[in-house]
Amino acid sequence: MKNELHFLEEQGVDASLLRQAEAFREEYPVSEEVKNRMQKPSIPFFGREILEMAMAALLQGSNLLLSGAKATGKNILAENLAWIFGRPVYNISFNINTDSSSLIGTDTFRDNEVKLRKGSVYCCAQEGGFGIFDEINMAKNDAASVLHATLDHRRIIDVPGYDKIDLHPAARFIGTMNYGYAGTKELNEALVSRFLVIDMPALTEENLFRIIRHDYPDIKEDALQAFAGLFLDLQKKALNSEISTKAVDLRGLLSSLGSVKIGLRPWQAVQMGITNKAFDIFEKEIVADMVMTRIPEEWTKEQVF
Repeated sequence: MKNELHFLEEQGVDASLLRQAEAFREEYPVSEEVKNRMQKPSIPFFGREILEMAMAALLQGSNLLLSGAKATGKNILAENLAWIFGRPVYNISFNINTDSSSLIGTDTFRDNEVKLRKGSVYCCAQEGGFGIFDEINMAKNDAASVLHATLDHRRIIDVPGYDKIDLHPAARFIGTMNYGYAGTKELNEALVSRFLVIDMPALTEENLFRIIRHDYPDIKEDALQAFAGLFLDLQKKALNSEISTKAVDLRGLLSSLGSVKIGLRPWQAVQMGITNKAFDIFEKEIVADMVMTRIPEEWTKEQVF
């Protein structure tokens, strides 16, 4: 526990919360069948206040809704919370085809009889996992009805034609939602009332430096300033509605650095990771100009690593 969660101690997360998270792990061991769902996140979450709020909410039995703009670390936080509490993860990504049967399960014919093929929510409820509801504001009515039952304080799900499911005491659900994506809608009050809500702040320069250094500890200071500065410039432009959020892509930025490490020129790598994600020709020109002010075209790998 100490080594696994050292990043929390480094950020000064409240010691009482750490002790309670450790006690939670010990109280609710994970069965061997689902231990393969416990995976250490590729990136630690940096942000002491957000971590403390989220841990306190989960410890007292609530579900969490993480709202905010793109690239604020919602999914990274959700994965880190599952790791902190030592729980198997069940990812449920909502889209127009997600219905109650894909969440709870559907009838299937096996061994000469009709049996229920369990869905992600059913398995999560049984095994005491952390269910991550990605883009929860894309849930259509059929799926939303399952969410109402799943997230209710009674912690019971009734499956028509089958026994009711009592949620494992360690089971928690974490919803994530972006604003203004195509296909999204406002969550109704009844659903929102079943969550504690954290509005995720924009990524700060300090935390961005930490994330980049975590993946690329040998990056040179000038390059760190340049790549981080580019992302923060894009983030500011998007917040001011001067560009869309397509180019504000942290995964793309980190992948660009990975391509540079392989040997690609930084300017070419950023084209793939950032610039070319703005498909509108005018927006792409704005992004390309921003890239040129931060990443000189003549730079090579040696200027970065």
